[in-house]
Amino acid sequence: MGSRLLGIIRDMLFAGFFGAGNVMDAFNIAFRVPNLLRDLFAEGAMSAAFVPVFTRYLTGKSRDEAWRLGSIVLSSLFVITGVLVVAGLVFTEPLVDLFASAFRAEPGKFQLTVLLARVMLPFLILVALAAACMGMLNSLRRFFVPALSPAMFNVGTIVTILALYPVFVWLGVRPIMAGALGTLVGGLGQILLQWPLLRKEGFRYRFVLDWRHEGLRQVGVLMLPAVVGLAAVQVNLLVNSILATSEGTGAVSWLQYAFRLMYLPIGLFGVSIATAVLPSISRQADNKDHAAIRGTLSSGLRMMLMLNVPAMAGLIALAVPIVELIFERGQFERPDTIATAAAVVFYAPGLVGYSAVKIAAPTFYALRVSRIPVMVSVATMVLNVVLNVTLVRVLSYRGLALGTAIASLFNAAALLWLLRRRIGGVDGRRLCVALLKIASASALMALVAVALFAWLNRYITGVSEIARGARLFLTIGASLGVLVVAAKALRIREFDDAVRLFVGRLTRRTGTSERPA
Repeated sequence: MGSRLLGIIRDMLFAGFFGAGNVMDAFNIAFRVPNLLRDLFAEGAMSAAFVPVFTRYLTGKSRDEAWRLGSIVLSSLFVITGVLVVAGLVFTEPLVDLFASAFRAEPGKFQLTVLLARVMLPFLILVALAAACMGMLNSLRRFFVPALSPAMFNVGTIVTILALYPVFVWLGVRPIMAGALGTLVGGLGQILLQWPLLRKEGFRYRFVLDWRHEGLRQVGVLMLPAVVGLAAVQVNLLVNSILATSEGTGAVSWLQYAFRLMYLPIGLFGVSIATAVLPSISRQADNKDHAAIRGTLSSGLRMMLMLNVPAMAGLIALAVPIVELIFERGQFERPDTIATAAAVVFYAPGLVGYSAVKIAAPTFYALRVSRIPVMVSVATMVLNVVLNVTLVRVLSYRGLALGTAIASLFNAAALLWLLRRRIGGVDGRRLCVALLKIASASALMALVAVALFAWLNRYITGVSEIARGARLFLTIGASLGVLVVAAKALRIREFDDAVRLFVGRLTRRTGTSERPA
């Protein structure tokens, strides 16, 4: 939660200082490639490939052999990403031309994008190393510190912007450079946060390159298809960015701000649940215990639905006031609020799809089945391109958000259907009943939210932060109350489980807070 809220604060700074115009469009495109690798490594392919292999070394061999594998993986990632960064620095201009040739129509916009991309490319090295550290700690059932790793990225970016923005203005340097340098500071912070805990567990890094090491080869065998299998969301976003560059100034930034808002519940609930269940599923897969996998998978999916379906409904119902409160200040003006909120509404239906994929896809890799998620991912990417190229002509940039949402739902549905055949079911009837009940309660909550906000808008007037916050938080509080009553009336067991889990985590002592509930 801390990580995601800091991410929102980071975006608030960008919105206030740089708005949603040419400068922010240039930054978002420049950061698109390294950020794509960040999302794949930190919350996708690295965990899916490295955690099962490292876990097998811990449980089936020895901790010393596992540590050696960790050193080999870190060294290999450093070399591989270092080569990629050098190549990226040489070919930055053709890459930017590939993604955003439309920027050449705006004086200076293309050149700024190239400059920012060159500054941020080394982030690839930092995020790959941080992801490997996260994988080792998760395999050791240490979740709290790795979960804070993205928080350090946001802290580094926030502190750097606040420190360097006025300095760069005074020196006549483009202030957006503070944001670019902040990504590097934040990437380094992700590694430094996790390193002490790894050393406490006994890890001592040594630079070792052994391309023939059995564990490294296993990681590589899983990694390549895992990148493809989990890439649908990120490639879809990349396609969105490319198409959005032709939709006028601000379209790229509106979509980026909207997706970041929608990604808050994904990060809080989808990624968190997936991170927690993957080590268990990996152990159950090693034991070929399909019944246990079904139970863990079903429990994770139902918990995800209970948390994310209401979040989706709330985002749709309150998109404008949420964007208004978080972003509308400084260089981010009212038209930007309306445009971003529209993108949020069209992105929101995909929230459940994104979260389900983060649970379902790694399950295939734990089962050592890589072909299926790769095929589904390729099909999803093709579908997304077709949808986006079609819908952008009808709905402009909003069609890009809708196409991505539809594709993510297809991705999740296809993975779960095929996983059902692989492990003998996914507790489908129970999942459907839970979804129906949760959706009903969420719909009632959303209707109350819309009506209550409209009523409050008549009596709490003004555009001050206090007025905006009062209207929104009163609405959210009352709507959550409606959700609680509806959940109790419908006897949604998953709601009781979520409350019990949350309360239990709060009451645990700090010394055990890193163990899974």
